[in-house]
Amino acid sequence: MNQKNLDYLSDQVKYTGFGETLQAQLAENIKKQLPEFSLQHQQSFDKQETVTALHFKKSPTSDMYFFNSYQVSLAKDENSPKMNQSFYIEKANNITLKEAFNLMNGRAVNKDLTNKEGQLYNAWVQLDFKNADAQGNYKLKQFHQNYGFDLEKVLSALPIKELASEQDKARLVESLRRGNRQAVTFIDNGSEQKRLIEANPQFKSITVYDENSRRLRLDNTQQLSQQQHAVNNSKNQSVKIEPDEKATNSPKPSKRQGLSVSR
Repeated sequence: MNQKNLDYLSDQVKYTGFGETLQAQLAENIKKQLPEFSLQHQQSFDKQETVTALHFKKSPTSDMYFFNSYQVSLAKDENSPKMNQSFYIEKANNITLKEAFNLMNGRAVNKDLTNKEGQLYNAWVQLDFKNADAQGNYKLKQFHQNYGFDLEKVLSALPIKELASEQDKARLVESLRRGNRQAVTFIDNGSEQKRLIEANPQFKSITVYDENSRRLRLDNTQQLSQQQHAVNNSKNQSVKIEPDEKATNSPKPSKRQGLSVSR
């Protein structure tokens, strides 16, 4: 067995959000030298169950295996049909399991991506539920930097208590960029109210919910403040829909520091 390949794949699996519980199964399957195999993973987020199949394939010319993709099956509740979506392992900055969960719930995730020329760029990605490929996977639509969504500026228009602390603000921004629906505290006429918020780059705004996850309408002043930046940048819009591309070889993922926000 190629130990370096096993260590590499173990890191890939770990930093794509599946932890270390699959390492023994991964090693056992590689020892068998099967042409391809899948590992099963289960996890709950926000009381929603995900069942994931991680797909591995052996190189036809060597003893190396590659982690090519994973498919998530999500059951939002007992009365809803399961949703299936495949996510492909790229050369860097893979979509993690929690980010995949957020995308499948309709939220947007901010990622550093690489174009065909190998150039790095930043964009918000979101599943396009009106546009699927031949395998039934929803394509990703992208909102690039020049689209005009400034997360921190839009946040500043809202009476969020956590923005007063640079540390809390940084954690909040990072959580929203991961696609989380994040709990915050609104200050309203001196009183504190629990709210849930998520980034909405397509409409250059923040979506707000009450503590029971019911969507709230912002007052006119807050809506105007959020929309002002969108008006100023309306001439520089760029929305791009990218097909998923399957990667066959990925360098070792970088270790990302965790923050104490919801994941």
